[in-house]
Amino acid sequence: MALTGVSKKYRRHTDRPLATTFKSYLLRDLWSRQPRRDDLIWALRDVDLQVIEGTTLGILGHNGSGKSTLLKLISGILRPDVGTIAVAGKVAALLELGAGFHPELSGRENVIINGIILGLSKKEIRAKLDEIVAFAELESYIDEPVRTYSSGMYMRLGFSVAVHVQPDILIIDEVLAVGDARFTQKCAERMHRFKAAGCTIIMVTHDLRMLQEWCDKAVWLHGGRLQMEGDPAAVVEAYMRDVLLYTPQDEPYATERLARP
Repeated sequence: MALTGVSKKYRRHTDRPLATTFKSYLLRDLWSRQPRRDDLIWALRDVDLQVIEGTTLGILGHNGSGKSTLLKLISGILRPDVGTIAVAGKVAALLELGAGFHPELSGRENVIINGIILGLSKKEIRAKLDEIVAFAELESYIDEPVRTYSSGMYMRLGFSVAVHVQPDILIIDEVLAVGDARFTQKCAERMHRFKAAGCTIIMVTHDLRMLQEWCDKAVWLHGGRLQMEGDPAAVVEAYMRDVLLYTPQDEPYATERLARP
């Protein structure tokens, strides 16, 4: 997998609140000659990254540094505004609790839908259904609407679906932090099997001990830019030195002011 010169921007509107009446629209917006101003928020800038097949990559950085945006780009949820991303193989992503789940559908129905989205046929997902439910330990709740699930139940079901589609690349964004210790250990055992089978794993985590234990390589994002990459222990050491000096003002997104008539 390779990222070359990847940048991603979002638009943040900073204009006054929207008009709530027709009169205010006429007086303030329609006749106003002041240009509307927006901010372009560069969540990522000029990221070059190579991930060798079969390795585990850890991504760390302060909140707002661009970690989740990077994972969404790799998983294909977002497209870069600049640069290219080359990904080979089936990708399964655990990015947000409940992402891709319909709250009014049952756990069983959501498993089938998510399995199809991740590339399995109906026949394949039905053949794996009992195993997925058993791994998630949700036999008693699988036919209940997922809006009734706790955060831990969401995580268990999402993780179980992701690992049972046998992806070539598994992407995890901090969601394992909501699980209890026993299920987290169960997930770790499954991920060990993935590593042994040559699966590429990309994870965002604030658990620095876990990052050093699991990862073959680490990258540190700061303000949307790749600050450092290499041996996990060295990257964690540099990151921790920065943490001691860090204030939230140190890591704004790169912002461009745009005037629009």
